[in-house]
Amino acid sequence: MRRLLLLAPLLLFTAGCGVLQSSEGEATDAAREVAEKAAQRLYGQRPRTAQDVGRSAAGIDGVDVLRVTGTSTHDGDGIDVVVRTSGTAPDGWSNPQGLTVLRCFSIRVSPRSEWNQTPRDVDCPEGPRLVFAPLPEPPRLPYEQLRAKLPRVPEDGRVDEAEVRRTLAALDLGAEIRTEVRAEDGRVGVLLLVGGNGFDAQDCLLARVAPGATEVWVPSRVQRMPGEGGCTVGNALDPQPPPH
Repeated sequence: MRRLLLLAPLLLFTAGCGVLQSSEGEATDAAREVAEKAAQRLYGQRPRTAQDVGRSAAGIDGVDVLRVTGTSTHDGDGIDVVVRTSGTAPDGWSNPQGLTVLRCFSIRVSPRSEWNQTPRDVDCPEGPRLVFAPLPEPPRLPYEQLRAKLPRVPEDGRVDEAEVRRTLAALDLGAEIRTEVRAEDGRVGVLLLVGGNGFDAQDCLLARVAPGATEVWVPSRVQRMPGEGGCTVGNALDPQPPPH
């Protein structure tokens, strides 16, 4: 009986250590899950610079970027991003707030990366998290101005392509905005386009001047995705049906 009483504190201490280790493991798994979701967000086939990847990673909730190596996703082995995440797990009655840990992981971003890759555990580099300058705001497309300035042609009138072109020139658009004008079957189509990154929806404005009707509109986001053909002067002349 006396021996059992002497062993009791030791057994209790051992059990307590087991709970601590289990809580730390659960918290680490939670931190790894955040890194795995970040890797999925960074996955993609389009070329990106180290600055682009770092900025994207830094914008993910719960992620601190500590190191970025490589120059481009399509050069050599691609880009490695070391991120720091946190995870929390229950830690028994003595710690109602739970156990929180900080862990670091390396994420490879390249055309050969897998969408469901498991980030590699690494030691956290010394120093503060990296801060990336935000992308410059894209120029604003002049929807109201274009709508107000484009000519209105009577139903029995004739659309003057040269007048449409003069209207666009008078708007004094910045060099970042590309314009295209095309005449077809008595109508004139107009495209105003801001160059995109080849991945997100493009920013564009369409207009069509026809006898009896002058229209200005922004295509749906689905149509403005790369490859969908929404941001073309052809779509201004013959609009695509709305997505279902």
